[in-house]
Amino acid sequence: MGNNSCRERAALCCERVTNFFGPQKNTYVRISLPAICFVWQIAMVVLFGVFIRYDEESAARWVITRRERNLTDIENDFYFRYPSFQDVHVMIFVGFGFLMTFLKRYSFGGVGFNFLIASFGLQWALVMQGWFHALNPANGKITIGVESLINADFCCAGSLIAMGALLGKVSPVQLMVVTLFGVTLFAVEEYIILDLLHCRDAGGSMVIHCFGGYYGLAISWVLYRPNLHLSKRLHGSVYHSDVFAMIGALFLWMFWPSFNSAITDHGDGQHRAAINTYLALASCVLTTVAISSMSQKRGKLDMVHIQNATLAGGVAMGTAAEFEISPYGALIVGFLSGIISTFGYLFVSPFLEKYLKLQDTCGVHNLHALPGLLGGFTGAIVAAAASEAVYTREGLVNVFDFEGQFANRTTGTQGGFQAAGTCVALAFGLVGGICVGFILRFPIWGDPADDNCFDDEAYWEVPEDEETLLPVLEYNNHMLHKHQDISESNFSIDQS
Repeated sequence: MGNNSCRERAALCCERVTNFFGPQKNTYVRISLPAICFVWQIAMVVLFGVFIRYDEESAARWVITRRERNLTDIENDFYFRYPSFQDVHVMIFVGFGFLMTFLKRYSFGGVGFNFLIASFGLQWALVMQGWFHALNPANGKITIGVESLINADFCCAGSLIAMGALLGKVSPVQLMVVTLFGVTLFAVEEYIILDLLHCRDAGGSMVIHCFGGYYGLAISWVLYRPNLHLSKRLHGSVYHSDVFAMIGALFLWMFWPSFNSAITDHGDGQHRAAINTYLALASCVLTTVAISSMSQKRGKLDMVHIQNATLAGGVAMGTAAEFEISPYGALIVGFLSGIISTFGYLFVSPFLEKYLKLQDTCGVHNLHALPGLLGGFTGAIVAAAASEAVYTREGLVNVFDFEGQFANRTTGTQGGFQAAGTCVALAFGLVGGICVGFILRFPIWGDPADDNCFDDEAYWEVPEDEETLLPVLEYNNHMLHKHQDISESNFSIDQS
């Protein structure tokens, strides 16, 4: 009797735990979403009031500073950085936002939730990055300028990448939590990689793409939905949603040279970063088209590849963008990244879902995570191979910032630290994502049921004329590549 009683109690305990983390879902967020938005925004007001101040180039004292240093207004950093800031800002809100509108019934969620979490994330990033990089120990204040705004957008990008892996499967409240922890983790790993290890990562292959990709993938793995096939009818695109997503892809593709060069040193570093990224992106397009066409029996192109894999060259060139990789080296990086990314969509994503239970809505593993690793290790190789014959001694000091406590560091040692920085970004993404994923498993966040994913109706007022979808328009899925004949995979007007 005693053993039976123990077993019954254990079974009851397991049942309670199962119910707590179980499948019951309720998308009611009328209290939780406004509460988080109001409370966290009020917290930002308080934190900014306590810590944030204008830097010397944006404060009213600039007129005095300018006179004391014999400067002119045109030498204010605003005029150097603001064009790049504009481009990066467009990428964050328009590029990332519209790239996520490919789902046939989740365009509002893709662009709208991107807008929400980026707006919150950039505020939290200014605080978190300020504590690590711009805190004045004398007065305890953080000063911000136009470069701070660029770095805050970069910080947000990591969480937006993670959102891609979770798109359509989580609530806006969960996305806010993802951003809160994502920005925090980003600020810590960025400090370790850039300050303590003294790595160079101008375009963020390591700190943004590798971290953000594996952060989102780890969360998605923990939040695995065994019955997600119940929403399979909505997990795909329609003709017009793919066109909108392609608009986002083109904005990202055009402005990526600004993204990779935005915070590099004025002059040759910024110039070289833009050229290298420009060439890598162009090369990436051709290899993506080639592999996409080869993968189909009739040589037709898959819009999934064109929207995503064509951007992998910009991701992979991030770390080495300001290095003397040479123009043909940039073309090689783009060439390889297009192949790796497209093969990822064709083979790696289906493998990960089938065997590792990893559901990656947008395929961030192929666009950000893998190219981010490629970019990080490419930067390590290029740094280790750097020589005075190519850079000159002054050039090496300038590019790798071999000054102060790092004055005696060799290029070989720098290459080793660059590789270590990539591993740090990977570890922060995976471990941090798993921890955040378990937090998001608590049934208090208002996430949708398995049969209600990828549907704007869960969180948005949807116009009535969008209620009906004709089967003729359902054809594309970003996570699984369909190897079907045209007669099997496409519907005709007559059949519908």
